[in-house]
Amino acid sequence: MRQLKIYTSLWAMQPHDQTGVKLPYDQVCEMVSGAGFDGMAIDLGASDVAVVHAVRPHMEANGLTPLIVAFPKTIESLEDTLHMAADFGAPFVDVIGQVMPIALDDMVPVIETWMGMSDRIGVPIQFETHRNCITNDLYTTLQLLDRIPDMRICADLSHYVVDREFWFPLSDHDLGLMSRILQRSDSFQGRVASRQQIQLQLDFPQNQKWVELFKGWWREGLADWRARNASGDCVFVCELGPPEYAMTGPDGAEMSNRWEEAQVIKGWVQEIWDDLGGDG
Repeated sequence: MRQLKIYTSLWAMQPHDQTGVKLPYDQVCEMVSGAGFDGMAIDLGASDVAVVHAVRPHMEANGLTPLIVAFPKTIESLEDTLHMAADFGAPFVDVIGQVMPIALDDMVPVIETWMGMSDRIGVPIQFETHRNCITNDLYTTLQLLDRIPDMRICADLSHYVVDREFWFPLSDHDLGLMSRILQRSDSFQGRVASRQQIQLQLDFPQNQKWVELFKGWWREGLADWRARNASGDCVFVCELGPPEYAMTGPDGAEMSNRWEEAQVIKGWVQEIWDDLGGDG
């Protein structure tokens, strides 16, 4: 059976709205579970290992599955994270690799070494499309995918929309490049970007063309995942980051409520999944 599993992010919940209040972990987990999320991504770029262990019992008490997001600064350092993810029962580790050779030929062995480490330890890895990491550039990532057929992606397309500064409407050529990413993606992240902004407010009228673009990509990605997978869990992470990802006004307050928006995205994605045929 195929199932859609929708997560949010601990990073996105601290603070959880424009008040700037950071909630205790037990309250965060109760909110996330109560809103119907299946799990929560724990970002080791925004938190340390101590935080991961501190939040764990609250996630377990609320039936939330952890997803580990790793930012390995050396090739070797990913190994400890993989062992931790195995202990926590994470479905995979989302790798935002901070080992960033300039030349493609030097990138390939880095990716292949991490993949070999994943196979040896028995914890799957996916490489997130993200700025300031080894998958920073869309064109280079596409070349990596050509060179490494088993390399799998966690698609956060917001980074490439900003990185490439795509004009709207996107050309057929550019849409085709993004489709190539989606065809190698085993999970997805939810945030709407424009060519200049990494995170847009979902209900502002001027942002609707970008909202519809991303909803179309999520539909395409989920449909392609279903065509490739007769069973298993498809993970979608609603990841709406705090300032300075979230835009603020002159008073420093956020211009929208990210907790409410995360639940809006959750509803959109569930609707898309159900429209594609639901579970099974």
